[in-house]
Amino acid sequence: MQVHISPSMRRITISTTNGFLDPMKLKGAVRYLSYRCLFWTILILVFLLPFLFITTMIATLEGANKCTSIYCLTRKFGPGAPWRSNNIPQQYSREFVTALELAAKTKLPKGVAVPETIHALIDEAKAKNYDTKTLLATLSAMVENKDEQTRTAKLQEALYRHFASSGIPKGMHCLSLKLTSEYSTNALARQDLPSPDLAPGLTDNSLHHYVVATDNVLAASVVVSSAIKNALEPRKIVFHVITDQKTYAAMHSWFSLHPLPPAIVEVKGVHQFDWLTKDNVPVLEVLESSADILRYYHGDHSAGTDLSDSPTILAAKLQARSPKYISIMNHLRIYLPDLFPELNKVLFLDDDVVVQRDLGPLWDIDMQGKVNGAVETCRGEDPWVMSKHFRNYFNFSNPVISNTFSPDQCAWAYGMNMFDLHEWRKTEITKIYHRWQKLNLRSNLTLWRLGTLPPALIAFDGYVHPISSSWHMLGLGYHAKSNIENIRKSGVIHYNGQAKPWLEIGFPELRPFWAKYVNYSNEFIRHCNILQH
Repeated sequence: MQVHISPSMRRITISTTNGFLDPMKLKGAVRYLSYRCLFWTILILVFLLPFLFITTMIATLEGANKCTSIYCLTRKFGPGAPWRSNNIPQQYSREFVTALELAAKTKLPKGVAVPETIHALIDEAKAKNYDTKTLLATLSAMVENKDEQTRTAKLQEALYRHFASSGIPKGMHCLSLKLTSEYSTNALARQDLPSPDLAPGLTDNSLHHYVVATDNVLAASVVVSSAIKNALEPRKIVFHVITDQKTYAAMHSWFSLHPLPPAIVEVKGVHQFDWLTKDNVPVLEVLESSADILRYYHGDHSAGTDLSDSPTILAAKLQARSPKYISIMNHLRIYLPDLFPELNKVLFLDDDVVVQRDLGPLWDIDMQGKVNGAVETCRGEDPWVMSKHFRNYFNFSNPVISNTFSPDQCAWAYGMNMFDLHEWRKTEITKIYHRWQKLNLRSNLTLWRLGTLPPALIAFDGYVHPISSSWHMLGLGYHAKSNIENIRKSGVIHYNGQAKPWLEIGFPELRPFWAKYVNYSNEFIRHCNILQH
């Protein structure tokens, strides 16, 4: 037989060699092999072959060697496979669901080691020839084990963060010591604050009076400087900085050596207020002398920890056990009418806030006879910070609480509060505060355990004037999920929570809003190695 192919590939002639058959001529259309077709074919194979390999491997692990290869393969493709019989998917689905239910109910015997990784599970399943039930039960035990490990780690993190937030960084301790030394050696650090010619402004009700109570020099400097730098009329600002006796020299040195004209800054120690005696502040004497109170706030905070609490709840409970809550510094705000008898209005700021815009309009708010202008925390975008009602602070299983208040009453925030001292003096708010503090002590702290806000919620009940939440944004010390755009627009941002911006545990993405008001080139800050993170 002879085959003749024309050069153009358009003609093929086949003939026998012995001549018995006539030449056979075949004509065929040219078929071109497209490179594009070849590319897509290879690409499909690249994805298909690994899938088939993995499917086969899983089938082997499940003991699929007992079934036909076609059946095992079609199990993985699902009911859409054209060659599957109708009874196979139903049977397999029932078996799989039943196995899952049994795995959820089955507990491995105590003492049985659970694989740590999925690779270890696969190796063990191969070695011991696990059936589906055993494999799923082991996998379920692995998941439960990992969940418990994760939860324990989060609880430990909450405990460690609590201790970290209660400590004083070395740099800030150094700053206080150096400023105290400066106070004793440098006459400029001891000069009057304010100067005698500005002293009349301390009682001038036409000016805007701010109050900050803190023993943290660096934090106080940020609060004061941020408020003055963002004010449209800084000449109208008067800051009353109150600190304790041990920090007074350092605080006085800082503001003497770093004046912020044209604003007026006064620094006073609690020992300089003649009114602050134990006769006038009886509840503080009880707080500081009660053995139960001292044990609660200064004892082992890890003892008696309820491991059933979520890490977030545990963190809140631990924060409430901070010793600062029995310090006189944390109770000063309830005595403002007596500490500043000649003032009609003051804006009280916590030391963990940053002022980002002019707060002058707050003095123009009509308080309608109320005493406390505050942001309510029962509504807002943040589900953790802005969802607080009385039920979050009080023990409503106690009839003293349940018969007096509603669990659905809206809470409000400390941190930025406009207090009308003139209206306050007409009320018995301070007496109510004292009465409920003593009642809680007699009840062995069973009415509430969360810091100083609960007695204030009671004392100011009916005397709160809600102000827009745009003035005061909370929660920057609880989590890093705060909306950055909302932070930029807020008048005051509040790092309430454990992650203070001056601590290592502070959130890096939120710290810059605070750090921009720290002069890291300042000689005292540099010498104490307070570095920008």
